[in-house]
Parts: sequence; structure tokens; C-alpha cells
Amino acid sequence: MGHLDHAAFGVLTPALSYLMAVIGAALGLRCTVRALGTTGRSRRNWLITAASAIGTGIWTMHFVAMLGFAVRGTDIRYDVPLTVLSLLVAVLVVGAGVFCVGYGRDRLRALLVGGLSTGLGVASMHYLGMAALRLHGSVRYDPLLVALSVAIAVVAATAALWAALNIKSPLAVAVASLVMGAAVSSMHYTGMLAVSVEVTPAAGRLPGSGAMQFIFPLAVGLGSYLFVTSAFVALTPTAGERAAYAAAGRYEESDEGRRIPATGTAPHSTAPSAAAEPDTAPPAAPSTTATA
Repeated sequence: MGHLDHAAFGVLTPALSYLMAVIGAALGLRCTVRALGTTGRSRRNWLITAASAIGTGIWTMHFVAMLGFAVRGTDIRYDVPLTVLSLLVAVLVVGAGVFCVGYGRDRLRALLVGGLSTGLGVASMHYLGMAALRLHGSVRYDPLLVALSVAIAVVAATAALWAALNIKSPLAVAVASLVMGAAVSSMHYTGMLAVSVEVTPAAGRLPGSGAMQFIFPLAVGLGSYLFVTSAFVALTPTAGERAAYAAAGRYEESDEGRRIPATGTAPHSTAPSAAAEPDTAPPAAPSTTATA
């Protein structure tokens, strides 16, 4: 049996992988919260962003952690098509769970179905990514630890979706993201503890691509996507903020302290406008003029 090292670079890869999981979870939860406050195309677009963030964050977490995985007595390479497929599976299956929560009428059923779907997507991504390993020998799994890792993935996904449905404040989302990141990392390393490798010495060249030539650049690219998208989401005003800005732009303070229409704007009712997305806001009522 080959000796397995899950942290060949020390705490660097576990710490970075946890960071990627937290960022993906935070971005995904924030986008889901924004989606639930909108309708129409805005909801769909926010849910797509949430699915891509969570799926990408989980995939990046897995393969950053795999950069520190080594087996004594054999090199490790990765099958490129299977590795890319694992990324697509993560995004698509997580997307199914997120959309289930975003459009489900029965919240409890949507949460259970969405959590199960998302958890199985996380587990599928992990073991599909492991199937992309190419080494001199054979890989075996402990069935009990595999089942435990899948259970952790489902519970973690369900808890994350529950947080998206019930937690609104940025601070609470941040705390939930830290917990979600810890759960995803626990699922990964539980799955890795299930692995054993029987090394078969061979002189031939392994097929596939090396981690530093393929996995590392792809992980850096996806990590950059998460950071850029996080900045975009943070700088994008919410529906309530847009309504507040619009209301503030229509009025100014008079010398007596009363709110009056701002210069260059037509008089409007002083009633606060409803917070709504532009594509779902109701049309303004037509103005009427008095006739003699």
C-alpha cells in the first residue's frame, strides 16, 4: 500500500482550499438572498450567479486541496476531460438545487429537495474528480467513509440553503459561509480518508496532465472569477437601495426643512416608492389634466 500525504505543502493547501470554499459559499448565499428579493429575469440571473459561485467554489476547494495530495512511489496526473466534467457537474447540479429553492412554492419541500440535489452534486463532483486521478496503481475506497462524506455534503448543502432562505443580514451570511466552508472541507477530507492506494511500480509515462500544468492555472482562474464576481455583487445596489436613491433624487430640503421636488423634476407624490427590480416595477399611472 502506498503512503498517502494529504498536505504535502503543509497547511498551505488546506487553508487556501477552505478560503475558496468560504468565498464560494458567501457569494452563493448572497446571490440567493438577492434572488429571493426579486422576480422575473433578475431572479433567474441571480440564481445562475449563485449556482456558478457555489459550484466553482466547491470545485476550486477540492482541487486546491488536491495540489497537496501525494502518494509515495508514484506520480499523479489528471484526466483533463473528466476534470472539466467534474466542474460542469458541480455547477449544474448545484444549480438545480438553488433553482428549486428559488422557485419552490412549498419552502420545506424545496429546501429538502434542493439540499439533497446540491449535496449529491457536491459529492458527485468530488468522486468524479477523484476518478480523474491517474497514477501507477489502483485506488480503493472505504464504503462507510464514502457514505459519511456524502451525508456530510447533503447536510451541509441543506444548511446552506436554509441560511439563504432565512438569513438576510450580511454578518449572518458571513457566519453561515464560514460554517459552510468548514462543512465542505470536512466532506472533502472525510472522502480522502476513505482512499487507499495500492502502488504498482511502472516505468511508463502516465496519461493526463500534471497538477501544476493544468489544475493550478485553472484553479487560479476560477478563484479570480470568484473574487471579481464578489466585488461586482458587493458594488451592485439592492432593489431597496435603488428605490431609496431614486426617491432621494426627486426631493431636496427647503429652507424651512420641508421636502420639495428637486430642481428640474416634475412634482411627485411624497409617498415612498415600492422596492422593486426595474424589470418588474409596475408602469407609472398616466397623468391627467383638468379640462375646462
